[in-house]
Amino acid sequence: METIEINSTDGLSKVAEAVLRASHGKGVVAFFGEMGAGKTTLIREICAQLGVADTVTSPTFALVNRYDTSDGEPVYHFDFYRIEKLEEAFDLGYDEYFDSGALCLVEWPEKIESLLPDDALTVRLTVTGPTSRIITISD
Repeated sequence: METIEINSTDGLSKVAEAVLRASHGKGVVAFFGEMGAGKTTLIREICAQLGVADTVTSPTFALVNRYDTSDGEPVYHFDFYRIEKLEEAFDLGYDEYFDSGALCLVEWPEKIESLLPDDALTVRLTVTGPTSRIITISD
């Protein structure tokens, strides 16, 4: 487990590096945190470090976005905030993404927690002030 405290978005680079190091650039990474905690902003920084040239936005309505790294590897970005039933994740074919070996970055994983693989990396963002956060990375 690693805990990083940041006081502004300037600290996100360090957090993104730690997430990529812990995930080895592959597998499912589940981002827990309240609305506005900075999940999408952190995912944007992770994608930037991977050389993603696309605009990284939360796939709130599409549920999943695909980005390609500078090496041509896919990165999948999920946002399960709007789903109401697990069947919606099944309809999306979540398992094909999760089993692909590609990096899968998941916002609002608590909505599908029973579907997360046992080896998913957990990133918890805790708001401690207007611009400060404590981020805990654990497997």
